[in-house]
Amino acid sequence: MGTDLLLLPSVAAVIRNDKSEILFQYPRDSEYWSLPAGAIEPGESPAEAIVREVWEETGLSVVPIRIIGVFGGKGFRHTYANGDQVEYQVTVYDCKVVSGFLVAMDRESEILKYFNEDNLPKLALPYPEKVFKSNLERGC
Repeated sequence: MGTDLLLLPSVAAVIRNDKSEILFQYPRDSEYWSLPAGAIEPGESPAEAIVREVWEETGLSVVPIRIIGVFGGKGFRHTYANGDQVEYQVTVYDCKVVSGFLVAMDRESEILKYFNEDNLPKLALPYPEKVFKSNLERGC
């Protein structure tokens, strides 16, 4: 496939702590933060993928509570340092932590940190503001 643009089905998690702050990760070799996220593997449902990705990236076991939204388009394109191009189609889940300890399990993340929804870090993808608002109705 070379470096041709690929559409990549993926998932991302909004995980809140007891202060209603949102968990973000700062990947190694990046200048932007992101939600815990990743690609859906062949044969895997989006709900299964979010549970796996969150565990791999954060050490937390989660249960997806609801879909906040599905996002994509030109704003969700990314070119990696090796020239690979992707356009993410991201299903964002509101997730509840059920167990685990916050630790970068797969060494993808340099930093894992909770942020207040009114003071979010600079993000790699342009999620709409409603994704991060706890006081809004966030159905499918």
